[in-house]
Amino acid sequence: MFNKIIKRGHRKLSKSEANDFGYFPPGNRNSGFVSTSNIYINHASRGSPAPPAVTDSGGAPPSGTMESLPIFREVPVAERQNLFRKKLQICCFQFDFADTLKMVREKEIKRQTLGELVDFIQSGSGKVTENEDVPYLDPSWPHLQLVYELLLRYVVSPNTDTKIAKKFIDHSFVLKLLDLFDSEDPREREYLKTILHRIYGSGIGEILEILGSIINGFALPMKEEHKLFLVRALIPLHKPKPLAFYHQQLIYCIIQFVEKDYKLADNVVRGLLKYWPVTNCQKEVLFLGELEEVLETTQAAEFQRCMVPLFRQIACCLNSSHFQVAERALFLWNNEHIVNLIAQNRRVILPIIFEALEKNIQSHWNQAVHGLTVNVRKMFLEMDAELFEECQSRYAEKEARVRELDKRRESTWQRLAAAAAQEG
Repeated sequence: MFNKIIKRGHRKLSKSEANDFGYFPPGNRNSGFVSTSNIYINHASRGSPAPPAVTDSGGAPPSGTMESLPIFREVPVAERQNLFRKKLQICCFQFDFADTLKMVREKEIKRQTLGELVDFIQSGSGKVTENEDVPYLDPSWPHLQLVYELLLRYVVSPNTDTKIAKKFIDHSFVLKLLDLFDSEDPREREYLKTILHRIYGSGIGEILEILGSIINGFALPMKEEHKLFLVRALIPLHKPKPLAFYHQQLIYCIIQFVEKDYKLADNVVRGLLKYWPVTNCQKEVLFLGELEEVLETTQAAEFQRCMVPLFRQIACCLNSSHFQVAERALFLWNNEHIVNLIAQNRRVILPIIFEALEKNIQSHWNQAVHGLTVNVRKMFLEMDAELFEECQSRYAEKEARVRELDKRRESTWQRLAAAAAQEG
């Protein structure tokens, strides 16, 4: 109902709505006093010509036909909700207030009615029930639904040529679709929502390109709302499976943030770790590429905040059986800035990844990965031979303990097998 008060006058009034407001075509009207469920219209006396029908929504009623309704305290409590709706119907009428001499009485009735509604709501008595508005169901929907279904099927069809479609499903077309959201039929609005989602579902890259230009123009210091946009909107875009379709544009937007505020590097790295793919190796390669670009703009302090969880993940990537993942992780050591950051924090990083390096040298099936691992291992040895020997010693001790546990486990199984054989 409140929506009707606001929207009234923006579109033509249907016949059913005209009846709801107490108006009928001249040939169908009854003369005399007409009472409807929504509003009271005092028509001219029988025999007088009927007032002209109002065909435009929101138009004022004929002069002298609007009667004021009783005030709320004059009617029983049980009837106040119905009276409330009738008063709302009166307030749906619009008048020309520029002409102060026209329909003065009707304007005053509407003013008083609005005041009564305000008092009624303010008093706490005006609890609006949910069943005020009955959804309008367009009688032409069976036909219209097929039109929407045709458009939806065209948009989602794998055979649709995107380049050709963009010539016709352009900015102007989308604006017209948005205008149709004014429909009172909920079924039509639902179809429109689905179609628009499908249209823009394949256009994330284009939207991110525009966002990249906007982010580039952000003033410094960066506003908190912009930082929240990075954390809540951009970083979660790493989760969808079709990341590859818009990854380059997403990287550009994120790097813009880190370049403007280097302290955001920690948020970005931890966001990548949060959405790191588990079973999708191609996405892992994309993540490692993005990680290198982010680390290139990362300062030492921010690097130290996230380096422990970061290199635990990198260690897992080094041992990946998918050679492209392991290879891409090892390529990080080709970046001079990243190597400098690692060298400054080698006492933390090398113990985390040393085991992964040794396992690659001992057992990785891919020769390229094996060769790159040897180079990285040599790099750490040259950085700090003493630290390298410490890590090697701890690794040897750990392997010895593992072998000892394996022997004990094997011995236990042999005793169990022997005992079972004796009992059998």
